[in-house]
Parts: sequence; C-alpha cells; structure tokens
Amino acid sequence: MPLSLLGRGKTRAADAEHSHTHAAPEQSPELHFDGVTVVDPRDGSKTPGMTVITKMGRITAVVPTASKRPANGAKTIDARGKFVAPGYNDMHSHVLELADPSGSLALMLAEGVTGFRQMSGSPALLAKRKAGTLPIGKAAPQLLETPGLILSPFNAGSPEAVREEVHRQQAQGADFIKMAFANPDCFFAAVEEGRRLGIPVLGHLQEGTDPNEATAAGFRCVEHLGPGSTMWVRCSDDEAALRAESYSRDLIKLPPFKIPFLQRIVMKRLQRLLVNPSAFTKPEDVDRLRRAIDSFREDKAQDMAGRFVADGSWQCATLVRLKTQTFADDPAYQQDEMLEYLPAKNVKRWQEVTALWKSKPDDFRRAYREAYPRQLALTKLLSDAGVRMIVGTDGGSYLGPGLTLKQEFGELADAGISALAMLQMATVNAAAYLHREDTMGLVESGYDADLVLLDADPTARVENLHAIAGVVRGGFHYTRRELDGLKAEVAATRGYLH
Repeated sequence: MPLSLLGRGKTRAADAEHSHTHAAPEQSPELHFDGVTVVDPRDGSKTPGMTVITKMGRITAVVPTASKRPANGAKTIDARGKFVAPGYNDMHSHVLELADPSGSLALMLAEGVTGFRQMSGSPALLAKRKAGTLPIGKAAPQLLETPGLILSPFNAGSPEAVREEVHRQQAQGADFIKMAFANPDCFFAAVEEGRRLGIPVLGHLQEGTDPNEATAAGFRCVEHLGPGSTMWVRCSDDEAALRAESYSRDLIKLPPFKIPFLQRIVMKRLQRLLVNPSAFTKPEDVDRLRRAIDSFREDKAQDMAGRFVADGSWQCATLVRLKTQTFADDPAYQQDEMLEYLPAKNVKRWQEVTALWKSKPDDFRRAYREAYPRQLALTKLLSDAGVRMIVGTDGGSYLGPGLTLKQEFGELADAGISALAMLQMATVNAAAYLHREDTMGLVESGYDADLVLLDADPTARVENLHAIAGVVRGGFHYTRRELDGLKAEVAATRGYLH
C-alpha cells in the first residue's frame, strides 16, 4: 500500500455529489467479487453464491456467480466463504478537527467505516469543502455531512443572535446546525429558525429543555442520550421540580465587554473539556442526574420513546463515549489498543484529564458508574420502542482511547441490541437519516460501491461485524493485509508508543 494513501489531498469525485466538491475524477476499476454471500441489512436475509460487480464507484450488477463473464481488464476477487454488507457509517465523528486527519481516517476505514458525519465545523471547513480542498486522501471514508460552528454563547447568546447564526451557517453551506451550549430560550429559537429555513438543528439537548418538546419542535437528532440529565428528568417522578432546577443552571458566562482572543481562549479550554466532560461537571449537575435516575418511571420512559417515534426524530447514543467518560480510571484503558495510534500530546492530555477525574470525590464518580448500566437499559428501551437510531463513536480526532466503532458495537451488544439491529444502524438507518436510500445502505445495482467483506455472518453475533476481510471504498478494494498496513503506518508515524 503506497504511503501516499495517507497523505493529504482533495476529496475524490466519488464524494463530490454528497460533499459539494469539484475534485478531478479518479476511475476505479471493474471488480468482480465471486462466490460471496450478499447480506440484506433490511431483514438480515442472505443470498449465497453471488458475484458483486463494481465499476467507477458504483455497484453495476449483483448476479449468480459464473452467470456473467468479466470484461477485459476487470479484476476478479475470490470471495468464497465471505459475506458482503454495505459499508458502515460513523454518524458522530470529529475527525476533521485535526490539521491532518489522514491517520484517523485510515483507522476508520480499517474498521469498515466508509462514510462519516462530521459533528463540528467552521466557515473555513465549509469553504474548503466547497472548493474541493479538504485534507481527505484516497484511503478514507467519505464525508457525509458537516455543520458550521457549534452553537455556543459566542454565537447563540440571545434568541436574536442564534437566529442570525442559523441563517449565516445555512448561507455558508452547512448541512445542519450543531447545538452544543445554549440556554433553553436560545435552544428553541435555533430549532424554530432551522425549521423555518429548512436546515436541521441537532446535537445536545440543553438542560432545562423537555426532550419531547424539542423533537416536536423539529430537533432532528439527539446525541449521547442527551447528554446529561435531560432525558432522565423527562422520565422522573419529580420531573417538574428537576426541570425547573436545571432550567436555571448557569452556562458559560461572557464578560459584558469585548476581550481580544476570548473565544480562542475559551475554545482551547473546551478542547480539554471534550476529552472527558464528566471530569468538569458541577456537583449540582451530578446530584440532579442521580436524583432523576433514582426517581425513574418506566411508563414515562415508554411515553417519551413513543413520542420520539411519532416525531420521527433520531438518536445517536455513542455509548462508547459515555463509557470512556465514566470509567476513565479503569486500568484497561492504559492498555487500550488505540494507544498504539494516538499521538503523544493527545495521550498526555488524556492522562491529565483522567488524573482530574480520579481526584473527584468517590460519590461523584460513583453516581456516573451507577448511571451507566441505566443508560444501556434506556438505549434498549428506545430501540425496542422503534425509535430511529444511528451509530456513532464521538471519535476520530484522537481525543483518547476507546472511541472506535468496534467498541461501540460491543457496548450496544451489552445493552441487548442485536447484531442485525447494529448493522441496520450503521447502514440502512444512516441512509434513511441522510435521505439517500436510493444510493446508500444496500448491496444492489446502482448503489455506491462502499462495502465491507466479512469472514462471518454479521447478523449472527456482534464479533462478526468487525471480522473484516476487506473494504471497498468508492470502488477501490483494500484487502485485510492492506488495511493492516495502513494501521501499521499510522502507528509508526504518529503513534504514542513509537
């Protein structure tokens, strides 16, 4: 595998339709994957003995093996004993925060990720995408969507300001508006303005907001089961008092006068906070979360889930993110397989924030440890109720160990989610979320040639979802050996252990 595949470069034309780029086309060869079992993620059905033919970034045919002879110059891959499924989509990533994201993108590709939703952006990122100059090389998933600047007190300090920012970001070319930090009044002003302009608003529910009021107003996707106490307050027997308390909580306070570089200073601090938000949580917020969970009522949770279904809203739980925050002091993370690939500065920052987490009082950390199994149970309740769900990791930007799709699948399995349901979250659900059901999420003629080849049936057990024998991205085939080569190069050139 040439080292240049990890280099920075323009997005390929195969991504242009979805990423609004104008990169020069690069033709992928005609490939015939012979003898493979085709998996339909809609119902888990499997069709053995098939040949999947791809050319120029598209699946051109799915036919019984030996029923169609390869054209001159076509390459045949012996896929007997393998299963083929659509490529996975990591629908919560921050990989493009890095100046050179090629290493993280290669790691994502190696675990079957062929598309990602970027969850943080900027005017500069949007401009680069428009110009086709994003630093995304060949060995990378495609960018599916990206926002502009996250909403914060700097651009969402009042309902008037947030409406202006939503309009501004739509004009800049954002696919959606990412809600991060705002008071409830600004939160709903953003959702209403987004609905008026036809641009989705999604991200974090704000403390003091009712999740069902948010999704009824048009809030498209809830990330991280909230985060915080919002969904738990909705399901509490003491909902009114807890919501009133959370409504009045303090946000980031800005001085009444302008300070040069203040936003840059605060955003730098936020980078540290994002390593583990739980380490920076106020004791009163932890106490409210504990009280909300202790007063949980299942009938209220079922009602909440039913309303999510009726609203057509989405959930991206990122359980692996919640777990790494909660159990940051677990010695297992000191031996996590991701450490081999993390830059030294990121490991140092993660260790510093973890030391802060360890210094918290025992009852503070215990509240989170006791909450995590309940978060798993809530995820299962939402899934069983038919709430639409996609899968994400909150990784991709070297925040710390433990943020991989493989580990997210493991957490979903611990929650009781079936392997088939996980496959759906990563494929057909992502396509439906993006309104791309005609081009993504299935192994059928006319669909994107973004595929995972697997050594075992991905619907049978969670481990099979990452038994990856190869990946096809935009019609280009990467063998297991080549994927391992990409990982080795990341470790050798960027990794903490080297």
